[in-house]
Amino acid sequence: MALEMASDCRPLYERVGSEIVSLIDGGTYRVGERLPSIRQLSSKLNVSINTVMQAYAVLEDRRVIQARPQSGYYVCPKVPEITGEPVASNQRFRATAVTFSDLCQLVIRNMMNPELLPLASAIPNPQHLPVDKLSRIMAAELRRFGAQSISYFMPPGSERLRTQIAKRSLIYGVGVRPDEVLVTSGCVEAVQLALHATCKPGDTIAVESPFYFNFLQLIAEMGLKALEIPSTPKEGISIEALSYAIEHNKVSACLVIPNFSNPLGTLMPDERKRELVQLLARHEIPLIEDDIYGDLCFTDQRPVAAKAFDHKGLVIYCSSFSKTLAPGYRVGWAIGGRYQAEMERLKMMSNLATASPTQLAIAEFLANGGYDHHLRAIRRVYAKNLSQMTDAIVRHFPEGTRMTRPGGSFMLWVEMPEEIDSVQLFHRALERGISITPGSIFSLSGKYRNYMRVSTAFWDDKAERGIETLGALVKEMLQPL
Repeated sequence: MALEMASDCRPLYERVGSEIVSLIDGGTYRVGERLPSIRQLSSKLNVSINTVMQAYAVLEDRRVIQARPQSGYYVCPKVPEITGEPVASNQRFRATAVTFSDLCQLVIRNMMNPELLPLASAIPNPQHLPVDKLSRIMAAELRRFGAQSISYFMPPGSERLRTQIAKRSLIYGVGVRPDEVLVTSGCVEAVQLALHATCKPGDTIAVESPFYFNFLQLIAEMGLKALEIPSTPKEGISIEALSYAIEHNKVSACLVIPNFSNPLGTLMPDERKRELVQLLARHEIPLIEDDIYGDLCFTDQRPVAAKAFDHKGLVIYCSSFSKTLAPGYRVGWAIGGRYQAEMERLKMMSNLATASPTQLAIAEFLANGGYDHHLRAIRRVYAKNLSQMTDAIVRHFPEGTRMTRPGGSFMLWVEMPEEIDSVQLFHRALERGISITPGSIFSLSGKYRNYMRVSTAFWDDKAERGIETLGALVKEMLQPL
């Protein structure tokens, strides 16, 4: 090996990474083969050990290679990928009345069942959260603030917390004042307040398809209709299809997850985010943006929010710390733009205030607890988990299985052969002590029958055996009766 890239202005670790990729693409190293150790490659390329470590880390994040404990680095299998197909702009779109689903409730209950392998769970693994540090901070803040810690932080919420959130908003391209932030009880409440502020019963909400099933249930509870707009793993919601749908339907709001959507894991390109915001702005339609997974990107470059392209105050930005720090603390927030005052009023009417102790603890953690250091650690964990799960699915599932390739979060969208009914698989898996999320609950129109969403948050040897069991079940279901 030799690096002959004097004119290449990229960082050295990226050039080393490109050299490794070219060797893999050229067949020098094949799928499953062991790569040179960090020390060996450092010597061969005449670069530092740290440079090789950085290069290998980047290739791990991109799922080109995989680290195996006590063994070294290996070439990952090429994952059959779901790419999506172009959507014709003249497709007919009809708003659908949403109904409550017993299956959705069963899936949610099973997520918290400790007797089941939690491959359906859309919550982070507590083992990767700063539980002890948060507990110490909480205790210290309760002593520090005394009576204030058990009093209400009336809307918009704790000023110190809102200040910390406002400072972080610069990272994803928004940049707001603390008084433009509303603290909520999780992201779901932020979205709920946004829907109440922009819609009334009977109105139509444009959503991505497939889309997070709990939001579909929330739309049902509010007496709203959902207009499903096709989405792809590469670009997210189809701007062209949405434009056509708006021309033929009265749409009151649009609800999307642009950064690592649930369940696809799509990272919407910045230019498509801009186009989405501009399209809706032309029609004076508010965009409700859920950015709960944005901090879980697998690179150091945190993706910008769609809100960054908002010049009219029509984008309502919603997020929380439930996926990164503490799901049970229920601390979320909204940046409501022109709807801020109405959302604060609705918050006060619904539950008055978010719990004070958790606001104090999160504010202190953001100020002095090393949040960015924590994010770097869990990003690496989830990137590795995702790589290992995709590798396991490739090995254990039948031919014809495809997956998305998310660049963040801890969920994977899996397409199985057309003959597979994921609801049947869901029930068979439960009998084996495994919970999954069947694809059909991510749509109102019977789509995604042969899809499932699985979580990589709890990846370990037991989870790998669970994937092996699921693969065997799928193969069994393919056998003729």
